[in-house]
Amino acid sequence: MDQAVEPQRVALKIQYLGTGFFGWQWQPKQRTVQLVMEEALTKIARHPVRCYGAGRTDTGVHASGQVIHFKTTKLLPAEIWVRALNGVLPDDVVVRAAAYVDDYWHARFTAIWREYRYMIHNSKTPELFVRGHSWFYPYCRLDVEAMDLALSSLEGRDHDLRAFRRTGSLRAHSLVHVHFAHCTAQEDRIFIQVRANSFLYGMMRLLVGSLAEVGSGRWSPEAFAELWKSGNRDAVKYAAPPQGLSLIAVGYPQDPFLEKEKGWHTSAGNREERNI
Repeated sequence: MDQAVEPQRVALKIQYLGTGFFGWQWQPKQRTVQLVMEEALTKIARHPVRCYGAGRTDTGVHASGQVIHFKTTKLLPAEIWVRALNGVLPDDVVVRAAAYVDDYWHARFTAIWREYRYMIHNSKTPELFVRGHSWFYPYCRLDVEAMDLALSSLEGRDHDLRAFRRTGSLRAHSLVHVHFAHCTAQEDRIFIQVRANSFLYGMMRLLVGSLAEVGSGRWSPEAFAELWKSGNRDAVKYAAPPQGLSLIAVGYPQDPFLEKEKGWHTSAGNREERNI
């Protein structure tokens, strides 16, 4: 980095299609979102850049509201970071907003909640234009009301949700504060939306797999509640496929982006962009 300039911390709100990625986190010899973002940031900043994300999405999982941060001595206006990065990023990643933040601010550790949404396409026949973003479920008509009732049992502070945690997690505990959990339907599309202070490794996909058992009538909402309260991980047999899951929002004590996602910029910004 240029030692004559004090490095500044920049936050970005990004979207990506998870289909072509081996998840968010950097992995040797694999295409990950973190790797692609760091390559683009390094190209624009003209110095090596490391970035950090608010959530570590798995292989195939999408994001419409992921938040990341990085440090740089390239002090471009926030809107120019958006334009410049979108000019070099591949088609399956988009930057929606940028903002300069305090040096103590961290995309992951400053966050106070995350919100995920899962979509099930509950139809007898597939639909091409939702296939890449949903779990196609043709086996029976799912009972959305029963699924929503089951989900409501999760709401509350410090619930032990180890029944929905995949093996391999390094987290010391499995306590989660679920702000809200809802299941709604629009015609043949079912949406499961959960906001929590944090999510366990594999939690949403295991949760949705269990909700399908409720929706199909194999489990009652009461049995679902008893399962997670008992912590019986062995009873959770199925994880929903990754393509139906999206990280849609990350919450902070103060939103660093405010109105920066409108996408309209001044002509002065256009002049500065030519000097990148």
